[in-house]
Amino acid sequence: MKLIHAISCLLPAALIAAQSGCGVPEKKDSISTDTTVVAAGALSFEKNCRSCHNFRQDGIGPQLAGITEKRPASWIVQFVRNPAALIASGDKHAQELHLKYKAMMPGFESLGDREIQSIVSFLHTQKQLAANKSTDSNIVADPYPPIPRAGITLQLESFLQIPASAKEAPLARITKIAAQPGTGDLCILDLNGKLYKVIGSKPVVYMDMSKLEPYFIPRPGLGSGFGSFAFHPGFKKNGLLYTTHTERANRTPADFAYNDSIKVTLQWVLTEWKVNHPGDAVFSGQGRELLRVNMVGDIHGVQEICFNSRAQEGDNDYGMLYICTGDGGSVENGYPFLPHHKSRIWGTVIRIDPKGNNSRNKKYGIPADNPFVHDADTTILKEIYCYGFRNPHRISWTRKKQMLVYNIGQHDIESIYLAKPGHDYGWPIREGNFLIDPYADINAIYPLPANDSAYHIDYPIAAYDHDEGKAIAGGYEYTGRAIAMLNNKILFADIPTGRIFYIEANAIQPGQMAPIKAFDLAINGKPQTLVDACGNERVEIRLGEDAAGEIYVMTKADGKVYKLTGAKKTGQ
Repeated sequence: MKLIHAISCLLPAALIAAQSGCGVPEKKDSISTDTTVVAAGALSFEKNCRSCHNFRQDGIGPQLAGITEKRPASWIVQFVRNPAALIASGDKHAQELHLKYKAMMPGFESLGDREIQSIVSFLHTQKQLAANKSTDSNIVADPYPPIPRAGITLQLESFLQIPASAKEAPLARITKIAAQPGTGDLCILDLNGKLYKVIGSKPVVYMDMSKLEPYFIPRPGLGSGFGSFAFHPGFKKNGLLYTTHTERANRTPADFAYNDSIKVTLQWVLTEWKVNHPGDAVFSGQGRELLRVNMVGDIHGVQEICFNSRAQEGDNDYGMLYICTGDGGSVENGYPFLPHHKSRIWGTVIRIDPKGNNSRNKKYGIPADNPFVHDADTTILKEIYCYGFRNPHRISWTRKKQMLVYNIGQHDIESIYLAKPGHDYGWPIREGNFLIDPYADINAIYPLPANDSAYHIDYPIAAYDHDEGKAIAGGYEYTGRAIAMLNNKILFADIPTGRIFYIEANAIQPGQMAPIKAFDLAINGKPQTLVDACGNERVEIRLGEDAAGEIYVMTKADGKVYKLTGAKKTGQ
């Protein structure tokens, strides 16, 4: 809803006051059609709004084609400037949007009137409405049952406050916690550009991407910036660290590109860093680029890189780097042919040997046991491990070495998949356990066709719909020793709502859906939700894990980190 958000600063204060009934004479809305103003608005829209809005399909927020014909500019201005206040005032349309999208759009008071006015001018040029939504009676309206409460309360204790990297929520875009091999030190990533190492009880800047990569950009996009990091499991000896970050479109030719008639919004870059002294509190070293990917949009990028946490030295999977590449918003923007194809990287999990050199660009290796290595079709990307994802947001491995992919869905379904080499998970012809038409209304889902087995698609081992949340965060099987009640449980969360769920690890079976249950929370001893704790309806939760298998909770809205310290029966 960033887009509607960007319009709210738009009109003069007198006009806003007039709509609020403050006695100022009401003036007729006017929208500039000056081409310079429209062009400036288009640029601002790409920067501030594109992550949540387009002109074809509803996404995180509504599609915006024709918005200036549906709502007065003055209303749009109020909503963009302060949606929470408009909702609280009882405005019917604002409340309807809030209920439909189940998230509170941030206010954009920081945008000046002139910039918001230019955005409105640009929106005014987008006249053609998206295709009519299907009225087919076969549409599935409520795909999954409600999630029951588990009767278990998780105990969260304050652990750390990350320095603010923004003036408004999210105050710190913290998205990943991982332990540095050898030292066990926790490292915490802020998408705005800093990787912190926890020294004692304080976060110390270990790596600053803005100083290391001169073309680094943290925006636009909900997930762009310093995307992820992964220490090689032999880091203590070899000093190898891997990172992803975003750069502007067409900064240099990409290793993975598409037809030049399709726009490029930004590029994702994977870098290998040779750290001079692995035990140091602050990074020093040299980097080399391994690969670069063009993206249609600023969403669903390269948001996870990791090594198999269960692989031991000598295993085939030891030292193999997994890279999750989303569809880049290609389907939402009208290019559904880009993902779901073994010759293209979008919507895949790839697996590489960073120490090798048999890739097309000779900068990394393709493992000999990758599933498509021996396929005679030379157009197939031999890097692909599995494919058919919209946004493979996170990966984790169970005690049994099962690989789980947590996939953020489109309109109504959040899924966990049991990933297997060479397997197809369906996007964009499937969403969860349902059929979709990628060339029509991608927000409509249907029962699977009678000949579904002919497609050889794997379906989720767990899923929930948007009655329960909005976007799945990654998770972990609990392997710590401090909380016996969590043994055999795989914990995961919902990003906007801050809810935490679990499935039983022994319930994971191919072709079957494991039941999901919801935890209650107590924060610093007080029963409450994370929405209440951070004072923001969009929590932006992520989970992390330390070397001992203990679980941490991050909330981007306020930049706080909690440690999971206990669990007990609710009511005890």
